[in-house]
Amino acid sequence: MGTNFYNVYEDGARADAYAELEFPGTYYLAYRDLEAIFHEHIKGIAAVDFGCGTGRSTRFLRELGFDVIGVDISEPMLTRARLRDPNGRYLLVSDGGPSGLATSTYDLILAAFTFDNIPTMEKKVAALQSLRLLLKGSGRIVNVVSTPEIYVNEWASFSTKDFPENRTARSGEKVHIVMLDVEDRRPVEDILWTDEDYREVYKRAGLVVLNTYRPLAQKNESSFSWVSETATAPWAIYVLGRQNE
Repeated sequence: MGTNFYNVYEDGARADAYAELEFPGTYYLAYRDLEAIFHEHIKGIAAVDFGCGTGRSTRFLRELGFDVIGVDISEPMLTRARLRDPNGRYLLVSDGGPSGLATSTYDLILAAFTFDNIPTMEKKVAALQSLRLLLKGSGRIVNVVSTPEIYVNEWASFSTKDFPENRTARSGEKVHIVMLDVEDRRPVEDILWTDEDYREVYKRAGLVVLNTYRPLAQKNESSFSWVSETATAPWAIYVLGRQNE
């Protein structure tokens, strides 16, 4: 893949739209099971929200009792996060990783959709290596990512019907999707990444997969009008630990 990948979340208008988004529709499935996953795998309360954007996941973690700091490479996103959550802690970091945080300190690092926008094997590995250094020995990374299936189906919160080229995209190539829960309907550009390649990334970064979850919707669950969500998982949730821990 080339180096001309554009992170749409650097866009101010996109940041405004994203700031109003909480957990509607398909997004609900990404967060529904996290509290139970944390209860099973996380032993403390020190947390980092990596790629926090406008602070949605940061606020979510704090509501669950975590002492959390949100970090992101996008200043427009962080500006919205601070306006919405003036008492929260938010830190601008370089795209090389959160080097300003203390190592061997955190019980949980949550990355919610962040790796959908990190191109290339090398950059994904480097980011995860930097996160690995932040973990306590018993600490865990919970990585929520889009499955390849999200880019070839229709959803309560997303549409891909205008992008038939997604069906032939290979791991590491650009794909497009439209968010239906915001006013800004410009296509979002993500990087397709398969389960096999994620597992290779984790291995190279010195991490082991402790569990994987692929949440599905129940037909009568909540008030959302599900489309593909009851049969096909739009998200994969990986729980990662340090190798030899």
